[in-house]
Amino acid sequence: MDAGDLKIFQAVAREGSISKAAIALNYVQSNVTTRIRQLEAQLQVPLFHRSNRGMLLTPAGENLLGYADRILQLLDEAEEAAQQGGPPTGNLRLGSIETAVSRFLTPLLAEYCSCYPKVQYSLVTGGTHELNQKVMKHELHGALVYGPIDHSELQYIKMYDDELVLIAGSDEHDMSVLLHRPMLFFEVGCSHRDQAESFLRTQGIGTLNVIEYGTLDTIIHGVATGLGVSLLPRSSVAQAASRSEIVILPVPDPYSRLEVGFVYSRGEHISSALHALVDIMAEPEQ
Repeated sequence: MDAGDLKIFQAVAREGSISKAAIALNYVQSNVTTRIRQLEAQLQVPLFHRSNRGMLLTPAGENLLGYADRILQLLDEAEEAAQQGGPPTGNLRLGSIETAVSRFLTPLLAEYCSCYPKVQYSLVTGGTHELNQKVMKHELHGALVYGPIDHSELQYIKMYDDELVLIAGSDEHDMSVLLHRPMLFFEVGCSHRDQAESFLRTQGIGTLNVIEYGTLDTIIHGVATGLGVSLLPRSSVAQAASRSEIVILPVPDPYSRLEVGFVYSRGEHISSALHALVDIMAEPEQ
């Protein structure tokens, strides 16, 4: 068992299938299948339950994944330590809540990449809880999440304040009517959705008619075409409102208050690539 085996095993565990892991690793699918079978033969224990729905870890696989995560993290740190003294290099795995990507993270990463072209970054989106878990499991180096976050394993840096607002089609303005329309939301797990649902309960709306949409753009388009309304951060819908695609209605305090920050693992080695990103985030203009 070597680092290559662990990397392949980790990818299959994360992706849940051989084919998706092969794409993520840029490997031939048959090679991934062979390496997993060889690893199971070497350890003399099945690592995955195989079904039509994909690959699920067995208890032995769960145990191995914890060690694989730590070993591969240590290898990344060893490589980073050997390269210290030069410009940041290596991989940077980032996550973000959907609403922070275009408003905050995209321009920041454009600046970062122009300063540090040797760093290869990847980005996934998700809910705050999911992203925090991935940072703590070292699947991500850091993530933009709704805050504040107070956790013994996470370092949190506040980035900016935002405001929760109601959005509706451009010809609608009566909030008392709009709140009874179908609500277009991200999937369960989004922190601002929890806050939005708390606000709706204060308005006497106990049973929600929720339509789950996967991305910010589809939610805005759905609202603009009359499918329903939504509660979203003002910064993420301001451009659509400026184009008169939607209207924005304010939500009363304290339900309108949102905070976005950056989390990364506390008390462990911070790579030069991550350190450089945090430095850019801390600049006054950010």
